[in-house]
Amino acid sequence: MSAQREAVVAVLLRADRLLAIRRGPAVARPGYWQPLSGKVEPGETQREAVVREVREEVGLTVVPLAKIWESETDDGRFRLHWWTARADTGEVTPDPGEVADTRWVTPEEFLALDPVFEGDREFFERVLPDL
Repeated sequence: MSAQREAVVAVLLRADRLLAIRRGPAVARPGYWQPLSGKVEPGETQREAVVREVREEVGLTVVPLAKIWESETDDGRFRLHWWTARADTGEVTPDPGEVADTRWVTPEEFLALDPVFEGDREFFERVLPDL
């Protein structure tokens, strides 16, 4: 069993909405809706990883706010560090390989998207309402 890799999940906030992305053709499990996420590179802090991944995947410059939750992927390969981040300005310009579609949604609208990962559903049902 290999060691878990570290990854960040960026819950990007703009007004009362958050950014949902649909996984693109170049990544595993294409078609799933999720918050933006990506691996933490060696020597990088989680905060730095949030900023870099968001810039790479959707072209936004964000301000990480706080780490709010930890979970792991359903296959156990990644430990996910969930961060909130402000994305008040800028146009979303997705990387077409990684991101097939984007949508600013309310938490309720996120839960209506299909398909979504169980861990993400748990976050929106259980963790986010208490923040």
